[in-house]
Amino acid sequence: MIGRLIRRDLRRTFTGSALLPILFFLLVAAMMPFAVGPDGKLLARVGPGLLWVAALTAALLPIERLVEPDRASGHLDQLALAGLRMEEVALARIVAHWLGFGPPLLLAAFPASALLGMSGEALARTLLTLAIGTPGLAALAVAVASITAGLRQASALGALLLLPLAIPLLIFAASAAGDPRAGALQLEAAVSLFLVVGAPFVAGASLRAART
Repeated sequence: MIGRLIRRDLRRTFTGSALLPILFFLLVAAMMPFAVGPDGKLLARVGPGLLWVAALTAALLPIERLVEPDRASGHLDQLALAGLRMEEVALARIVAHWLGFGPPLLLAAFPASALLGMSGEALARTLLTLAIGTPGLAALAVAVASITAGLRQASALGALLLLPLAIPLLIFAASAAGDPRAGALQLEAAVSLFLVVGAPFVAGASLRAART
């Protein structure tokens, strides 16, 4: 049942506006040289951090449609009547959201790194941090979408909740991309794992509250 739910959510992601966060990620990366300036060495040095800022802002876009459409249409009620726990629904949503967001973002990092003049070594380190951090980012997005489901101005509230909670992930990921010997990669992995493990319980409780 969870596998069917993942396939259904993933199919809906790719038939909807799945490319919008990726295009936004590339647009932010393309605008960074205009803000930082034409200094190629400076852009290459700050490039990994800039890509992570672009990834974080891109993660805000799908929040409003991760949970609310299913809550409003009664799909969550049907899943509950079918015997699924809301934590299982949230876990399936996290997996589907990451599959539709994480790998495309990793592919988009190649042209984005070229725009910033990053070296191959810096790109490899950034890809590693994105591969480790995006599952946590996806889990956080689903948890925030569940908390704000049914509320007025949910997208604005989602941004206000997600950005502060994602700061530890951003700090450790940007640090690991810049200096892999600092131990930041392990800290980033720990934060991402914490988010992936904890988010289904937070989202599940929020989904139950949203159905009442």
